[in-house]
Amino acid sequence: MTHASPSMRDTAVVHRPGRLSRRESRLAFGMTLPSILIVMAIVLFPLLTTFWISAKPIELADLRAPEVRAREQVKGEAVTADDVFLLRYKLRNSSRDKPVLDVRLEDSLPAGLVPLELDPRCELAADRSLRCALGEFEPGQSETLNIDVRAEQAFIDNPESAKHSEVVMTGRSLNPLLTLDFTRENFIKAFGVREFGTVLWVTFVYTIGGTAGALVLGLFAALLLNQTFRGRAVFRGFLLFPFVAPVIAAAFTWVVMLDPFSGSLNTLLVQMGAVEAPINFFGVRTIQIQIFGLSIPFPLALSMVIAFEAWRYFPLSFLFILARMQSIPQDMYEAADMDGASPFQKFWALSLPQLAGIMAVLFLLRFIWTFNKFDDIFLLTGGNAGTRTLTVQVYEQAFALNNLGAGAAVAVLVFVLLALFALVYFRAMPEEEGL
Repeated sequence: MTHASPSMRDTAVVHRPGRLSRRESRLAFGMTLPSILIVMAIVLFPLLTTFWISAKPIELADLRAPEVRAREQVKGEAVTADDVFLLRYKLRNSSRDKPVLDVRLEDSLPAGLVPLELDPRCELAADRSLRCALGEFEPGQSETLNIDVRAEQAFIDNPESAKHSEVVMTGRSLNPLLTLDFTRENFIKAFGVREFGTVLWVTFVYTIGGTAGALVLGLFAALLLNQTFRGRAVFRGFLLFPFVAPVIAAAFTWVVMLDPFSGSLNTLLVQMGAVEAPINFFGVRTIQIQIFGLSIPFPLALSMVIAFEAWRYFPLSFLFILARMQSIPQDMYEAADMDGASPFQKFWALSLPQLAGIMAVLFLLRFIWTFNKFDDIFLLTGGNAGTRTLTVQVYEQAFALNNLGAGAAVAVLVFVLLALFALVYFRAMPEEEGL
């Protein structure tokens, strides 16, 4: 009987993929490649477009292509046949800084009008269409095109036919988004303003405060409704109201409730003697509060916006945390009860470690969503009273100041900051708490 050598026994068997397996892999990749390319285009195209616009000297008005406008006039009156009068076209380039190339005019002459002499750039087709190739119009250029016409009996019988023809102007212009003109002025204008540091600070305070508030409220709500009591399902449904309500309705409710003149909260505070005069919660940047005899400035409007953010989005945290709580084995809590652990000890030693993973994921998602929030702040304060964030700054630069490039530059900064945050987050997060 032969025995295998030790080297043969210790050699691992390596299975190499066969030709059929490789062909199946290539076929699978080829079938999924179109989907991959479509997803990448949907995700990357808007992002790359924002980067491109941030480096272009472009304003909001530049998105409207320049055009040559025409106004048709009839000078003179035809009373009898063979009367001669003037057909005039007043042309003007609507742009003051961009030319219009290959300008063409087309108009249908009514029956009974016979041009005596055409401009060298014009011709009359067999269907009585006047077509003129006018070439290039410089920025702001105006021109008058005069054509002498003779009236025949058909026009004398129906002189109103001249008003029914519509002048069609065509031309092309250079799209400023497709040129190779680049500038750094957008970033200088966006980041060089005096209040930019304040805007950046407010953005982080609003994001961290709103994210932490939503997580804490969601955790408390989950702890409360994880208990068994009558009507628990109804209370769970009520807690979802802030999240499912339209944002414009929720913001309007808060603005009306906290209005300094007719708001119910101010009325109660004044009647109870808590305050001497109504408080403009969304219109005052800071108020002075007394703590241990010290007067400390308190950011009122920003705090109210953070409170609205936490109130509106805590139901999402509540749902995820409650679902995770209900999957924790109950035998751990029974063993802790036998050992005499207090409710706080059970929460700190048993519940919180089990919830750390889902809360870490919620913190990442809520941080990104809150950092990008625009509608809540804009509806509540419009970015005034010390509540302007980077997203509001994007709107102000792009639409209020018509500087589309500077708005895109601020949007690029938002993307870079969120990318850095996500990178640091994933590097610092333990693997067992990852997604």
